[in-house]
Amino acid sequence: MVENKKPEKRSRGRPPVRCDDETRSLIIEAANPHFQENGFASANINLIAQAAGVSTKTLYRLFPTKADLFSSVVSDRIGQFFLTLDETALAKMELRDGLVRLLTAYGDLALAGYTIAIFKLVIAEADRFPEIANTFHTQAIAQTSAALERWLVLQAGLKRLKIEDAALASGMLRGMMIMEPQRAVLLRQRQPPTPQEIATRAEICADLFLNGCRHTA
Repeated sequence: MVENKKPEKRSRGRPPVRCDDETRSLIIEAANPHFQENGFASANINLIAQAAGVSTKTLYRLFPTKADLFSSVVSDRIGQFFLTLDETALAKMELRDGLVRLLTAYGDLALAGYTIAIFKLVIAEADRFPEIANTFHTQAIAQTSAALERWLVLQAGLKRLKIEDAALASGMLRGMMIMEPQRAVLLRQRQPPTPQEIATRAEICADLFLNGCRHTA
């Protein structure tokens, strides 16, 4: 006689709860392409929450406004830039190697397709939403400029460079590195540069700059 065993009942425990940091990361990851494709005004919080796999209530708890969410998208990318840059290691490098490293990291950030898309969004909607223009300038432009300025001041202090205005020099370096290719992408004249193209451009820009600014005393 075969004994029929009743199937064991599985416990119906609650699914694992994500921490807020992990949930924020999921929302930011979902929001980034949504902002790029739809712009700021047309971005739909419900669709972003759905793509992230969270409730709208949860999204609003972590990001009370759409502007807060946009700010976090920008700051997340800038955070990745500083992780890649590693300013502590950068300060110990030789002059040319350090500048090439810095310009390459900046080019990888500023000339990436997603960054150019966000920049285009900001330019298009800055008049209606000045808060997003302020966010982009404060978190993206000002912070990356400050990193380059700090490096230039350090090199000047070590008598490797002769620079009177680090902010001015930083602006010139950043413009030389990204302005022409970024403008070409914005005007749909080319695709975003490849990593190799960015690396090559960084070396050329570094040599042009250093040949004019190397300390000779």
